[in-house]
Amino acid sequence: MPLSVTPYVPQFITVHIGAPDSPGEDVMVSFPDYVKNVASSEIYPTWEPAAIRANVLAIVSFALNRVYTEFYRSRGYPFEITSSTAYDQKFIPGRNIFENISQVVDETFTSYIRRQGFVEPLSAKFCNGTTTTCDGLSQWGSQRLAQQGYNSIDILRHYYGDNIEVVTDAPVRGIQDSYPGYPLRPGSVGPNVTIIQASLNRISRDYPAIPEISPVDGIFDENTERAVKKFQSIFNLTPDGVVGKATWYKLVYLTVGIQRLAELVSQGQKYYTVNFGTTPTPTLRLGDSGRYVELLQYWLALAAQFNNAIPALTLDGVFGPKTEQAVRAFQQWAGLEPDGVAGPQTWDYLYRAYQGIFAALLQGRQIQPITRQYPGSTLQMGSRDA
Repeated sequence: MPLSVTPYVPQFITVHIGAPDSPGEDVMVSFPDYVKNVASSEIYPTWEPAAIRANVLAIVSFALNRVYTEFYRSRGYPFEITSSTAYDQKFIPGRNIFENISQVVDETFTSYIRRQGFVEPLSAKFCNGTTTTCDGLSQWGSQRLAQQGYNSIDILRHYYGDNIEVVTDAPVRGIQDSYPGYPLRPGSVGPNVTIIQASLNRISRDYPAIPEISPVDGIFDENTERAVKKFQSIFNLTPDGVVGKATWYKLVYLTVGIQRLAELVSQGQKYYTVNFGTTPTPTLRLGDSGRYVELLQYWLALAAQFNNAIPALTLDGVFGPKTEQAVRAFQQWAGLEPDGVAGPQTWDYLYRAYQGIFAALLQGRQIQPITRQYPGSTLQMGSRDA
């Protein structure tokens, strides 16, 4: 489970051909061959070596993040990643592999990038940088930087920030489920109990009905049992206080989803003092700037984490063309007039989308547009429908 497992490179990875819920086949392939296929599908062999290496590191890191977080396995799917670019990375069964890309992958596939101070491989977003743009690596942009003399690390830091580092020589082993293989119950002790306790405490911040466990000591005591039972009752699991496979993976699913929001949520803390219920929110459009533009970008960036139709944004407080594009995309998704202007109705839908994201996450549901009117009170983590 992500709280304690050391990232590793799987010997094989199972790829679902198509979107997660499509009827496509599941293909098992060696991890290096998977990376070679994706890289040969995503980039050009004529590019500069530094650009190829930077892209390969991003591809490896994204795939290892899916493995490390058990992104699909924790949702009950029998695969680690899909071939759909709307969700993951392009994989074309049986395609030819370029020789120089193959060589770079052979030299690189046990290396990945991560944020300094974090364990998990970076979920390294990327796009081609021409027909699509994103808050991540631009593939064609990486080639231009390489032509200017940037090395692969400089390229990655240009797109992902200076606080990334490269981990080398990650261990290679078979796919291992985080579930220990046996139920954990009162009287159990050890690191797996610590994982349960820490996960429950993290989830309880957003669902305070779950009692906090203190101390987190790896001992499955009465307090831990009480928290497990409450967690199980909330999420429609048998409330027996025993952490079997279903409860374990529900904990994984929620912990991964909450961690996915963690960085944006921490950025948003400074906005929680805005009283949305009583303070009028200004209408914003192309050319505007300031704190409310940054707030708008925050809400849009949060929505983009769960909707690939909404482009990711940099929170710079400037309402430029990219912000206008994101506003239009959000309005289109929400069923509003896609005029690119953030007026009162767009703000209302953004507030409700935020509440809906957390409600859907905690219930394990797909995130859908919300159609009710803004309730007139400040919404924050832990808010629930009346």
